[in-house]
Amino acid sequence: MIVRRRAALGTLATFGTVSLHPVLAQDLPPAIAPERSISSHHGVFGRMTGAEAAVAALCGQGTSVVFGVPGAQNNELWDAMKSHGLAYLLVSNEFSASIMADAAARVTGGVGVCAVVPGPGLTNALTGIGEALHDSVPIVVLATDIDRRPDAKIGQVHGLANAALLRPVCKAVYEVRSVDQIPHAIQHAFALARSGEPGPVAVVIPYPFYVETAHFNAPAPALPAPPFDEAAYRRAVCLLGDRRRRIGIYAGQGTFAASAELAQLAHILQAPVATSVSGKGAIPESHPLSVGWGYGPYGTRTAEATFRDVDLILAIGVRFSEVSTANYNLPDHACLIHVDINPANLGRNVPTTLCVHADAHLFCRRLLADAEAVRRPPNPGLIRDIQLRKCAEARSNAIPRTGRCVDPMLLFLTLQEQAGCDDLTFVDVTTAVHWASEAIRPAAPRRFFTPTNNQSMGWAIPAAIAAQRLDPSRRVACITGDGCFLMSGMEISTAAHAHLPVKFFILDDGAYHYMQMLQQPVYGRTTATVLPTLNYPALAAGFGVAYQRIEQNEDLAAGVARAFQTPGPVLTQVVTSYDGRELRWLKALKRSYLDKLEPDQKLRFAGRAIGRRVDLVRRND
Repeated sequence: MIVRRRAALGTLATFGTVSLHPVLAQDLPPAIAPERSISSHHGVFGRMTGAEAAVAALCGQGTSVVFGVPGAQNNELWDAMKSHGLAYLLVSNEFSASIMADAAARVTGGVGVCAVVPGPGLTNALTGIGEALHDSVPIVVLATDIDRRPDAKIGQVHGLANAALLRPVCKAVYEVRSVDQIPHAIQHAFALARSGEPGPVAVVIPYPFYVETAHFNAPAPALPAPPFDEAAYRRAVCLLGDRRRRIGIYAGQGTFAASAELAQLAHILQAPVATSVSGKGAIPESHPLSVGWGYGPYGTRTAEATFRDVDLILAIGVRFSEVSTANYNLPDHACLIHVDINPANLGRNVPTTLCVHADAHLFCRRLLADAEAVRRPPNPGLIRDIQLRKCAEARSNAIPRTGRCVDPMLLFLTLQEQAGCDDLTFVDVTTAVHWASEAIRPAAPRRFFTPTNNQSMGWAIPAAIAAQRLDPSRRVACITGDGCFLMSGMEISTAAHAHLPVKFFILDDGAYHYMQMLQQPVYGRTTATVLPTLNYPALAAGFGVAYQRIEQNEDLAAGVARAFQTPGPVLTQVVTSYDGRELRWLKALKRSYLDKLEPDQKLRFAGRAIGRRVDLVRRND
């Protein structure tokens, strides 16, 4: 499926002005322009160095911050950024640079940018680039390369096949073959990153081109018109116009630009709205027709119960991915209309009645224009039932399930109670992320963030720092596990160094608890899941951030308030227990996984489980 998606994404470069082939040498004319230096959204013109042209192109595309680590091969680029006032943030590891670019795009709706050196700088960044690809996030990666000219020396440092490394995790890779191609490549990378289903695009620039000088004539390309299948849309209107059908809307992050229209459509269709995890906030979760995330046994109880009465699913701007559906654990419905900008996503993973290849925003606007053809009468009973279910679910969630340490659900509920409407919440790949998806109720798009489809552990810490760098005035909370902290915790030093007041909450139970929950039922023991004990006060002091510890549920309200009232970054160690609370997503996942096993596989698993119950040498580690 990855190959198919990437192939479809790549075809977008053949339309409109985004016609640049990933290898540029044969495609771009030489740049000739008068002796002047102009950078704007209209393009890059004049005489300058390659590094200055790159910066001019970035500024012309509206780049606010570049994330990365300078190296010997791209120092010229970093110096040009400083000279021309393009903001940057030094990070501790290029893993964080690509994630910060990802977060910048998620928060702003624009394109994030990172700059990395070849070799280890690039390989460090691949995880974050892959997350952006699988989560449909537009970023541009400026990857410096070694000298690739025919007479270049062999054995150059960082001389990996850098462009080849990037291709599996990018929509396209543009390899610059002469200095005059630099702004063209960057401009087209931005256009392609935004076009169709968004995603990462890399520009690979050999370092000698940064110091060369040329005349540049690089007008900015226009974005192609969004797709819209008129015939399929008309068939969708006919299906939606059948008043005997009860409609439910399933919305993903592809609807973020259509949030207002989505809420109007929900009212016109009298349709409950569920979202994917990454689509949270597409409709305000205080809306009377919002039912939370998911609509199967893995999401909110409100969504599952409400969608049992639905005949027709209208899925807009969303993929039915493995994580968002707990291993494709979807309830059956008589009719499903799938609307998406990427044709490779349509009709996949779930039986589909009608596929509509269209931009979600354009689809919603058109459907509003045809409102009278699909309008339903008011259904006060539906709204009453949703409200009752929400209240019952909220009461259930608020019951403490453990008194020994902190119940993570109560932490999320406390954060929600104390949240402002513009607060940003970043949640890492932890056992508790699905509880966070139930408890945190964003009032708008781009308020709740988690790495959904590539599941990059350690993502939330650099992502939250990037969001705070973009807007130091907003409140930013980062919730990560102790295992994720081990992977990216050093980045907290960046928050301290840059005076970015992110509030870091570390769920500390001393283990990879999610792996324990997967391993114990199947193997009768756990393996490689116990973590080292860390001295968090000493770490916080070393980073230069404030520290506090929360050990009991009763201390949550005061502890969360204290974190936000304390100036600067704060590390809060939350001593956590996962005992006693059901994780609906994991329960649904296990059931789906077991149902899909072959009979001989089920017998083998059962036999092993019985044998290990009488094994006296069961050691967990």
